[in-house]
Amino acid sequence: MSYVLAFAGSNSSVSINYKLTKYTTTLLKNTEVHIRDMSRYPFPMYSQDAEKENGYSNSLVEFKNEISGAKGLIISVNEHNSYPSAYFKNVVDWLSRLDKEFLVGKKILLMATSNGGRGAIGALEAAEKMLTRFKGEVIETFSLPKYSENFDEQKGIINTDLAKIHSEKVNAFLKAIS
Repeated sequence: MSYVLAFAGSNSSVSINYKLTKYTTTLLKNTEVHIRDMSRYPFPMYSQDAEKENGYSNSLVEFKNEISGAKGLIISVNEHNSYPSAYFKNVVDWLSRLDKEFLVGKKILLMATSNGGRGAIGALEAAEKMLTRFKGEVIETFSLPKYSENFDEQKGIINTDLAKIHSEKVNAFLKAIS
């Protein structure tokens, strides 16, 4: 049986996007989930020189293989100045050098959150364009604005309207991967 791979686009050890990702995985009943804490994946900044001198790290190859084995991906991207973080872009750069079609056939639930009222929507939109360029199929997107007001680490999304929308998007994703 295949699994869903879930991770945040942040390498912060206190990432709110990772917390949203972890919460989302609790809603996937009867589905095997592999969740990855990207703060444990310290990829160097991509450059042609680094690629030529050092090749691809074992952790990059293993991560790419885990993506390949997944029937779907849940990704929550953080936002820096209205775009996904440099870390997330760097991971995509490395993966695309290893295999330009690393997302072919992958169905994706793409999310973002921030403490601001826009809910990292700029990063969400940019990440969607980036992932579809590498043939990923974004099934649903979800933005959680005002994280500190709308999310509780014990209860999850506490705004009932947002919780309902999130649940509907998770269910649509599950239907797409089944």
